[in-house]
This record gives sequence, C-alpha cells and structure tokens, in this order.
Amino acid sequence: MTNTELARRDLIRASIAAAAASAIAAAGRQARAAGPMKTITPARPARKKALFVYGGWEGHQPERCKDIFVPWLKTQGFEVVVSNNQEPYADPALMKTIDLIVQIWTMGTITAPQLKGLLEAVRDGAGIGGWHGGLGDAYRQQTEYQFMVGGQWVAHPGGQVDYRVNITDHEDPITAGISDFNIRSEQYYMHVDPNNKVLATTTFNGDHAAWIDGSTMPVLWKRVYGKGRVFYTSLGHQASVFDIPEAFEMVKRGLLWASDSKYVKTANLITPTYPAR
Repeated sequence: MTNTELARRDLIRASIAAAAASAIAAAGRQARAAGPMKTITPARPARKKALFVYGGWEGHQPERCKDIFVPWLKTQGFEVVVSNNQEPYADPALMKTIDLIVQIWTMGTITAPQLKGLLEAVRDGAGIGGWHGGLGDAYRQQTEYQFMVGGQWVAHPGGQVDYRVNITDHEDPITAGISDFNIRSEQYYMHVDPNNKVLATTTFNGDHAAWIDGSTMPVLWKRVYGKGRVFYTSLGHQASVFDIPEAFEMVKRGLLWASDSKYVKTANLITPTYPAR
C-alpha cells in the first residue's frame, strides 16, 4: 500500500471515529435533557398467575384453607397452580411466570433447590402472602426464609385464648375501614423484623406468661424482599378463623396487594422502630 493510500485510509478512520463520537455526545445531551432514565414497569396482565402451595402440619388445616382461597383467587381472575408439595419452587421456568405465591406449610422441610427457587422468585418480583404457621412457622432451620417473611413464631401462651386485634393503620388499603375485633384462637408471640410496616397488633395479658403482661405484638404486616412484596398475618390457626369477616377481608386485600409486585411501584415501607439518633 502506497503512502497516499495509507494516508487516505487513516483519514477515513479518523472521520468515522469523529462521527461516532459526535453521535454519542448528541445522545448524551438528549438523555440529560430528558432527565434520569426511568424503569419501565410491565403492564398488569389481564390474568395474573398464582401458585398455591399447601401441606405441612395438618393441625392448621391446609387443605381446608386451600378450598377457601383457591376458588376465591379464581374469582379474582387468577390462573391458579395448586401443589401439595414444594417441587414447583425448583422449576425456574414456572416460577418466572408466577405473580403471587400463597403458602400454607407449617413446620416441615424444604430442599436447597426448592428454597433457592422460592427466594429467587420473590427477590425477582413475585409477591408472597400467607398466614399463621403456614408462612410464619415453616422451615424452622432456614434463616434466609425467615428474613424474607419478616418474622418467626416462637410461642402461643395459653393455646386457644380470647384476644383482641387492634388495627393500627386505618389508611393503608389493606386495613382501611376495618375496625378492631375479638377472636378466640392462638395468640402468636413472634420474633419480628423491626422494619416491617405493621398494620395491626394484639396485646398480651399475663395470664399464661406473667413476664409478657402488656406486651404488644404485630398481628399483620407487609414488607418487601428484593423486588417482591410480602404480606403476613398471624391469624388463621384454623380455617374457621376466616369466618370472621375482618380476618378474611384483610387476607384477601393483602394477597391482592402482594400480587402487584411486578406491576405497581412499591413505596418505601421501612419505618424503623429504633430510629437513628
């Protein structure tokens, strides 16, 4: 190649590089003028998909609860996958399609692949909701699972007792318009994340454990884990609890809230119990 041809080649390369740099700079100016890049939120599908997993300790009547909530989910337009084992959690293709996980599986165990699939699905935006031991006392050895739920059952002093549920947030859509109510059931004493957004509480007396007399405990909360919304209530020892209109309504609203993780931006729910000084 002659010196003239070499010079022409270098000139062409320089012109191309200059044009590319100019285009990049123009794109940058346009982006700055348009403001910060916005995250595109997927449109809510006409029919969302729920996974209902039930089993574990039979005392919490998982099958009867399934017979209450699966038909209700269908009335809300959900396609529902029902499973009496945790195998669906280990199916990545399925879990990517799930908008809402409802689980009632008290105690029991879960394999590493199943747990990984469950946690990843919620971190990626699937909502999860549940009640009592079905969500708050499953897989006792799995601390990352408890981190996701935001609490773990540790006691129910006196077993079946009469107690009152106090609504503490009357503006949240899950509890708006619902009044305090009485219930006879297990009053859960739990270890809880202080950053949960608590919507209802109960107060213990000292009849069965004198040292907790006057202790106030969350009954219902919501939180996020990764991108996924988490809804939990300690009500629901047996299916008959959902004969109480207030209890049933809060669970229904909570599950619908959780199911929108992928489609509605979630506000910052952290309200520290122990604020920085």
